[in-house]
Amino acid sequence: MVKDTKPLAYAANGHQKDFDPSAPPPFKIAEIRAAIPKHCWVKNPWRSLSYVLRDVLVITALMAAAIHFNNWFFWLLYWPIQGTMFWALFVLGHDCGHGSFSNRPMLNNLVGHILHSSILVPYHGWRISHRTHHQNHGHVEKDESWVPLTEKIYKNLDNMTRLVRFTVPFPLFAYPYYLWGRSPGKEGSHFNPNSNLFSPNEKTEVAISTVCWVIMFSLLIYLSFITSPLLLLKLYGIPYWIFVMWLDFVTYLHHHGHHQKLPWYRGKEWSYLRGGLTTVDRDYGWINNIHHDIGTHVIHHLFPQIPHYHLVEATQAAKPVLREYYREPERSAPLPFHLIKYLVESMRRDHFVSDTGDIVYYQTDPHLHRD
Repeated sequence: MVKDTKPLAYAANGHQKDFDPSAPPPFKIAEIRAAIPKHCWVKNPWRSLSYVLRDVLVITALMAAAIHFNNWFFWLLYWPIQGTMFWALFVLGHDCGHGSFSNRPMLNNLVGHILHSSILVPYHGWRISHRTHHQNHGHVEKDESWVPLTEKIYKNLDNMTRLVRFTVPFPLFAYPYYLWGRSPGKEGSHFNPNSNLFSPNEKTEVAISTVCWVIMFSLLIYLSFITSPLLLLKLYGIPYWIFVMWLDFVTYLHHHGHHQKLPWYRGKEWSYLRGGLTTVDRDYGWINNIHHDIGTHVIHHLFPQIPHYHLVEATQAAKPVLREYYREPERSAPLPFHLIKYLVESMRRDHFVSDTGDIVYYQTDPHLHRD
């Protein structure tokens, strides 16, 4: 028997209230746009490049220090810090993919390729699928990132796949596998220009990014031979997997794990605005500045053209329009350990959605996690 987890009604401050998050909002996206100051839309390429310089200098200094000290005490500090910096690089490349880095596509693509290739992400392949995610956010079938499984797809998974997919920490290592094979129920690869992820006129871009990925991967193999595989594992390999964990952790919690059940849509009930309003802002404490305020996610999803350094101000300006549809994030301690409980809770309860219906909520398989 399956438990259907009905939506609970809470206000933004967490108190129960008669509010249905699936109700069509009484405002239009143009009203939100009008509330955001004009300067928040301005992209400053020099400012964007300054963040790249900052992150690259920090990463380089950390690597130099690790090679110099080369003791286990320093390595234990180095891995989580450097992995977090790799994640920061990803976010800047993410801005390039959205065009919020600058108004110059050539600059965006050049910087995006350098940043993403350095952390083994195929820039254009990811950029195009991420665009699909934004254009279809909150849509059961058409969304691309952490899309919910339908009941039929869920029941067709073998027991081990179900357990791994919904048991922490295994989902935090999903990203490289997603790049190669996407999610259950979807076909294609971010590396294959002929994948159904891409249109015919995008094949060349995808091929270029795949070549850049191969060059970076080959460089890592070469460096492992001229130095040592163990040194490269410590300098790059372990931070890479910390970065992957950050990416999966953050992207999952921007669309799952809120204490109020949020809807997913199909058909005529879906709209760009309603789908975007199901995203969730998160506070990451000290990490907010390090990973370029990616936790300020609702306004980013509705208006991905806004540079990351204006997202906080734009969100504050939009709140009076959004009202109950904006869910104030729980304040974080210096490090966001409080978010782990929301990840674990969501993995234990948010397993699939109904095969039918234009407004659906996650349901729970009570047999998956037996206490």
